Amino acid sequence: MTRRAKPSKNVAKQSATPSHNATLHPPPSRTDTGSTEKSPKSVLATLTDAKVQRALQLILLAALYAPISQLNLSPVYGEIPAALYHRYGLTASFMVAFALRGYLPPWASRLITPFCFWIPGIQFFLFRFSSTLGNPLGPMITELLTCYPLVLLSIYYAIQYLNEITTFSESRSSLGEAVPSMGLFMLFSVLHRACKVFISSLLGHGFLTSRIGMQLIVASLYGMVLQNSILWPSLPAVAFTMVANPHCTLSRTTEVLNHTLALYDYTLLERKESITGYISVLEDNQRGFRVMRCDHSLLGGEWKLPPQRRVQRKVADPIYSIFVMLEAVRLVEGASPSPHKTALNIGLGIGTAPSALIHHGVNTTVMELDPVVHEFAIKYFDFPHNHSYYIGNAIHAVTAATSTEANSYDYIIHDVFTGGAEPVELFTTEFLSGVHRLLKPDGVIAINYAGDLAMPTSSLIYRTIISVFPSCRVFREDEAPAPGVKRDDFTNMVFFCRKRKGAIKFRKPVAADFLGSGARQEFLVPKHEIDQSEFNTEGAVLRSGETKELEKWQAKSALGHWRVMRTVLPDVIWENW
Repeated sequence: MTRRAKPSKNVAKQSATPSHNATLHPPPSRTDTGSTEKSPKSVLATLTDAKVQRALQLILLAALYAPISQLNLSPVYGEIPAALYHRYGLTASFMVAFALRGYLPPWASRLITPFCFWIPGIQFFLFRFSSTLGNPLGPMITELLTCYPLVLLSIYYAIQYLNEITTFSESRSSLGEAVPSMGLFMLFSVLHRACKVFISSLLGHGFLTSRIGMQLIVASLYGMVLQNSILWPSLPAVAFTMVANPHCTLSRTTEVLNHTLALYDYTLLERKESITGYISVLEDNQRGFRVMRCDHSLLGGEWKLPPQRRVQRKVADPIYSIFVMLEAVRLVEGASPSPHKTALNIGLGIGTAPSALIHHGVNTTVMELDPVVHEFAIKYFDFPHNHSYYIGNAIHAVTAATSTEANSYDYIIHDVFTGGAEPVELFTTEFLSGVHRLLKPDGVIAINYAGDLAMPTSSLIYRTIISVFPSCRVFREDEAPAPGVKRDDFTNMVFFCRKRKGAIKFRKPVAADFLGSGARQEFLVPKHEIDQSEFNTEGAVLRSGETKELEKWQAKSALGHWRVMRTVLPDVIWENW
């Protein structure tokens, strides 16, 4: 038996020490698993990667759909209440998408496109419960079942696509994963703001730029981006939207809407989507009145009379006394004795007050932001053609007025109200000072403000107006409720002010002032005065660029207005548009 010799210590040392001819290799990196590590891509190469482009497209479509969803909610819940928690819902959708990364199966992305096509139908069904859900719970639940899941899935798969082309180490940290996702969220936030402005500029130029039309377009774009989408479930959704959904503005769906309204003795005369909201003209066949609607508010209305009684009056009787009260600017004593009076009306509505001024021989100019409102006032409410008008932003028109236009008007009526809220910039000291400049030295202005007297906003508006006009009296539309009777004291109030100091007294009207209208005999002279003590006279005034305080309280006021509007017309009117 041969014994194996043990290696000597010198031999062991030699085997452990490399020879001078051996090649030195660096130790493998921790990420070396047998494949060669890729060098980082350039920015251009990354942006041209198909998965990166798909991720960015999903983010853009989600940012595009969010403001369209808001537009679809505004006729049922109002613009301000619908947006109350919208931003928080979008943020929560992103956080859930980030938390779920890696858990959803890849095939779930195939369901995004058909779900997007079904959203108009789902919203139509959920709107039928708006009175039960209330406001703002209604818009929250509606978007929780429609818009937010779409945004969540879009962001989730955008993150997944980015993760697939991003190289991490084996011990990648949560922070390393969050950095690209936070970049997507910042991109989404910027695109959402830009898309909101872009969508507003497109709205109302045909069916494709209507609320429903844009929802269908975005759903089609999802199908183009996610080319593996299951499309057959989308077909019944599109068929229902185009044939039976009354929110669609096609002639067929408008007929469906009128068949539904006929069950409640209402008729839709015409509707259009425009820059201030969903504008429509509606007629109550049972009680005999016609109204103009903007989203979830009424811009005005008038009683219809049989032809034999129309010859007895020159103007129609409005359904709201507030518009008659505005005409009382003519009754304030101390105005110029000149028979050639001039008037400026900021905010048209159906044109009740300016129509009366024109019939009294007052040379009247109208400033109206929305061209559809001006069109419908002439077409459906007999607003006289013999007037001057400016269609556009009143802020620009007033601030751009030249010195030659100063001291131009004997009367100014400031009556702006859209979608349940006042445009705050039209109540700032800067705008009111511009209006003050346009008024003649002995002129009178009537300012209509709709709000809750119990809220700080009413006092803020009061302080702002009296800081510009030295003499004012304030009247409300109806008698104040008894304490504890009503939860809200939402009312229209009119500020009658003069450019110079002096008492504001109303002359006794004569028969010619009424224009044959019974409503003017009853409501022309203001009755329910609001005492100065009901306002908080201490505090700041509203200035341009410093409107956050008013906007904060405006949401609560808009909710009160929503409840009031639900008592004026049946729920089915608001829910079916």
